[in-house]
Amino acid sequence: MNMKTDKKVGVRLKIFNKENVITSFSAKHKPSYSVKMGEIFQVETNDCYGGAITSSDQLRTEINIDYINPATGPIYINDLQKGETLCIDILDIQLDEYGVMVLYPGMGPLGDLVKQTDTRIFHVSSGKVEFNEEIALPVKPMIGVIGVAPLEGEILSESPGDHGGNMDTKQITTGNKLYLPVFHDGGLLALGDLHASMGDGELNGSGIEIGGKVTMSLSKSNLSIPMPIVETTDSFMFISSAKTFEEASNKGMEAVVHLFKKKLALSFNDSYRLLSAVCDLQISQIVNPLITVRVVVPKGIISNLF
Repeated sequence: MNMKTDKKVGVRLKIFNKENVITSFSAKHKPSYSVKMGEIFQVETNDCYGGAITSSDQLRTEINIDYINPATGPIYINDLQKGETLCIDILDIQLDEYGVMVLYPGMGPLGDLVKQTDTRIFHVSSGKVEFNEEIALPVKPMIGVIGVAPLEGEILSESPGDHGGNMDTKQITTGNKLYLPVFHDGGLLALGDLHASMGDGELNGSGIEIGGKVTMSLSKSNLSIPMPIVETTDSFMFISSAKTFEEASNKGMEAVVHLFKKKLALSFNDSYRLLSAVCDLQISQIVNPLITVRVVVPKGIISNLF
């Protein structure tokens, strides 16, 4: 752990370095770091390959990476108790200068059409990703993997769940808040797998994978939640993961209907009607061991969830 003064937030920060990582979320892992509630701190992260791919000459099929998505941590959060909700305020995401995308036959939904294994390295600077000489993509930093220890067992960091994990949800970004259910005292927070850009679905199985630094602060709520929730300026997004699209969708919709019943004192039928009238169902990713969707509740209906 190091310390530095961050110019953007104007305070002296703890910096948790990326040498201490986990490749699964579990209560069995001993904390590598600790923070106080309300403290602003910075987490250094590896890319999803742990920094193993640095050249276009390196092919994914020739590199031995036992586990992808190493997540920096775990971070023990003082004064956070089992049954509470952790609120993560994402203050800033700083990306490294180069990102990577690999392809090989069998990768992603169209993997049977991929005939050639190759690797692309992309320069990231001045808010742009240099895709090629003609195409420059706007940088849209996001956190692919972020979560706490699950209620039971061990979940690889390549998979999402009610604990968070590999949700690959592009709204988990600067200026938004992420709420996670807490299953164990201290939470055991970990994060990694940043992207410089990624479309909804992560359609070929990869965003522009990159390392970087995430600055955040933490708070908590006594309100219990069933799954991760992202708060943006205009909505609350229920992040639901399951084996199939239908299961993930139904699970998220049921959670929102239950919220409407409780918060707005509506019957099930009227809650279900309201869900259909105002909420959006969106896809986060379709390529991980579980499918992840989000059910979007506009703040015009519920302005203050917590």
